Amino acid sequence: MVILAAGIGSRYGSLKQLDKIGPSGETIIDYSIYDAMQAEFVKVVFVIRKSLEKDFKKQFINKLKDKITIDYVLQEINAIPEGIKVPANREKPWGTGHAVLMASEKISGPFAVINADDFYGRGAFTALTNYYENWSPDYENDYCMVGYDIANTLSDHGTVSRGICKTDRFSNLVEVVEQKHVERISQEIVFKNDAGASTVLSSDTLVSMNFWGFTPSFLRYLSIGFKEFIAENASDSKSEFFIPTMVNNLVKSKRASVKILNCREQWFGITYRQDRETVVGKIRELVDKKIYPENLWA
Repeated sequence: MVILAAGIGSRYGSLKQLDKIGPSGETIIDYSIYDAMQAEFVKVVFVIRKSLEKDFKKQFINKLKDKITIDYVLQEINAIPEGIKVPANREKPWGTGHAVLMASEKISGPFAVINADDFYGRGAFTALTNYYENWSPDYENDYCMVGYDIANTLSDHGTVSRGICKTDRFSNLVEVVEQKHVERISQEIVFKNDAGASTVLSSDTLVSMNFWGFTPSFLRYLSIGFKEFIAENASDSKSEFFIPTMVNNLVKSKRASVKILNCREQWFGITYRQDRETVVGKIRELVDKKIYPENLWA
């Protein structure tokens, strides 16, 4: 499992990857790793920034090294092909696609990709391991994605980014487009494109929450795609190489297929500081229901 944890968290105001929201000081990452272990994942690879390295070692690696194989890689702004100049005002890493690419040398078989600040539910991890249970290299371009209804993925405190999905009648992904300005306005869910035009979405619109299942072939596609992306966008201080963009290109060109896994799990996450109280309350409910122990790693 590759955990994307290099984000800056500018809308949250602090390092939400390390924020303790469980009753015994657990982070959302702790719950993701716990659920992954129940679903028989065998290795976790963090993608972090150099500035977080010391804190991540203290918070996760030392604590979990005897429970599951733990490793990490660094996603830095200057980790790009030679000859490309990084803009002086560039602050963010190059996006989720670039983050996964940084973990390439740590991956040898089918793998999941998740966000550090999203709670996906145990069924999501089980659905993915079940999908790849009998995998062989003959199916190297068969990917999957855990999908969620958009109504269950919004923040009450501002806009969010979501991968808006279209599927065929066999639950195969036909299209996924990353939209950066999605929100609930009155009783409607809308997104605004870069030109400011609004589109209303139904509450059961399928979205990607960056819970993907890939095989090593995706890493090869990412390598090619990122070289093309960086050649065109290196001078843009805010451009990002997103996983959904790469997936969409592969699906459209029929180089890969993506099966949608509908696990019907509860999702929640932290985008804004105001989301924290809700997340703490939901974790408390799950602990009270005995789905998780009071102390996750006791």
